[in-house]
Amino acid sequence: MALNSEKEQLQLQRRLRDLADKSYRQNLFTFSGFLGLAELELYYGMERELDFAAPALFGGDEGAERKMIRFGSPEELGYEEAYPISCIHAKPLMLKFAEALSHRDFLGALMNLGIERSCIGDIRAGRDGGYFYCQSSMAPYICENLTQIKHTHVSCEVVEQMEEMEADKPKEEEVQVSSLRIDGCLSKLYKLSRAESLALFQSAKVYVDGRLVENNSRLLKAGEVVNVRGYGKFIFTGVKYETKKGKLCLGMQVYR
Repeated sequence: MALNSEKEQLQLQRRLRDLADKSYRQNLFTFSGFLGLAELELYYGMERELDFAAPALFGGDEGAERKMIRFGSPEELGYEEAYPISCIHAKPLMLKFAEALSHRDFLGALMNLGIERSCIGDIRAGRDGGYFYCQSSMAPYICENLTQIKHTHVSCEVVEQMEEMEADKPKEEEVQVSSLRIDGCLSKLYKLSRAESLALFQSAKVYVDGRLVENNSRLLKAGEVVNVRGYGKFIFTGVKYETKKGKLCLGMQVYR
């Protein structure tokens, strides 16, 4: 569900409340679909309200951006239930003729099968095909019907976990800034003017560790993951050194 209107926000809030209530009243685990950054931000605003149902997040692996919410406490229920998430590997039938497939190509092919966005988690794509997470109930249908992505014919199978794609490897970069203010870091890294950087915050396009950041003067901390809609993401690895002129040289692992 994309939150394009107040009505859609209210629908998601109602859905999360219903899942939490059902889990608590019936003593069972309930699960949301995959939620994107904007949807997760709405959930974070409800976190205290839903705390009675012991919500927890997972997206298939620790680094996943899109996540499911599971309601229910294993300690209170007396058992554990895994998240209904499957990993699918889609590989070209003839590698020598395969295209370099993108995230958009994969998502478009899945949407053309009539699959809702909430059924699909993170996607990692490249020359050799790609991997993606999906709701386990959809895995058999996808494996049977996803036979072509763009102009490339593929076969699909459920696998234990994703393998790293070449395109997913970050590029080590350095930027020199006067402070750890996030707006200055974005301006340097993405070569933006001060006004362009500020506009990203005003249009709710900057997330740190999955949470929306509206304060453009916020200071970055080592290890934080910054997502910038339309630009990609990076991990701030820390201050590498200070120049003679007092500038800070920052280390970044950048995903373009």
